[in-house]
Amino acid sequence: MSTPERRRRPSGRITLQDVARQAGVSPITASRALRGERGVAAELVERVKQASAALGYVPDPAARALASQRGTQVPVLIPSLTNALFVDLVEAAHAALEPHGYQLLIGVTHYDPLEEEQLLKGFLAHRPAGLLLTGFDRTEVARRLIETNRVPVVYLMELSSVPGTYSVGFSQREAGQAITAHLLSRGRRRIAFVAAQLDPRTLQRAEGYRRCLRQAGLYDPRLEWLSAQPSSMRLGGELLKELLERHPDVDAVFFCNDDLAQGGLLQALRLGVDVPGRVAVAGFNDLAGSDQMLPPLTTVRTPRREIGTEAAQMLLGVMRGETIAEPCRDLGFELLVRGST
Repeated sequence: MSTPERRRRPSGRITLQDVARQAGVSPITASRALRGERGVAAELVERVKQASAALGYVPDPAARALASQRGTQVPVLIPSLTNALFVDLVEAAHAALEPHGYQLLIGVTHYDPLEEEQLLKGFLAHRPAGLLLTGFDRTEVARRLIETNRVPVVYLMELSSVPGTYSVGFSQREAGQAITAHLLSRGRRRIAFVAAQLDPRTLQRAEGYRRCLRQAGLYDPRLEWLSAQPSSMRLGGELLKELLERHPDVDAVFFCNDDLAQGGLLQALRLGVDVPGRVAVAGFNDLAGSDQMLPPLTTVRTPRREIGTEAAQMLLGVMRGETIAEPCRDLGFELLVRGST
């Protein structure tokens, strides 16, 4: 069996021209086939892929960016990698983009708009094919960078109806209102909101909480228990203990995140506080282990995997210049009622 011809540049690197020659196609066809573009015959795609594998071809992202004015890299900027919500989202986006020849790059902002601004400057210097960005809270410098570089962008976790803006998410406010309404429906009247991190989405949930209680004539600003510390089970336990000491008449607690709520449930066990008899407890995001708590935690299931998949697919369409029929895609949320309420 003959061995593949390995003609190289002086650097020794296998080039796209080598792959095209091996497959018997033009370099343009080889490039389109490797990018997963539509319109390339399946037989040609298979020949190009076989040639690429036989030669050990590795695309040069810098060369691609220079040739097309855009590379094959898609940065996704998320606030945290310690929150399973964002890990699930990134994995889903990667699974949707990778078959089309795009490489997902991860930038972690740590909920800091200035850190996000610096990440954007670094990523945009390499001419990415597109961007996936969490939410809409960013510096004016970051907004100008996105606008002037004309990079296709899809926003995650939140919604916008502004023309020309692409977003996939759900209404954080409506979700916050829905879980508060559920607590009211169970006869609770002294409902506290306990939150940490205080990022924009947490504050939007707080707006939903306030709206619901104001409509019922039951809003008490003293029952908003807010901490700028990072969210954790330990902090959730501490905040529940402080809350009940200061406001012993509280009969329900809406935690902004499940890790806080899980810590609150464990603290209630330690203190001998009956859940849900003495106080109902609800969380948000349906993180791992919430259904295994004692009692199982009532929470809001957020569609993070679906958001990652849908946002990546929308971005593919925007990068191809397609018309997006639904640029603001609301995937909704699900209230999971369990034993803690």
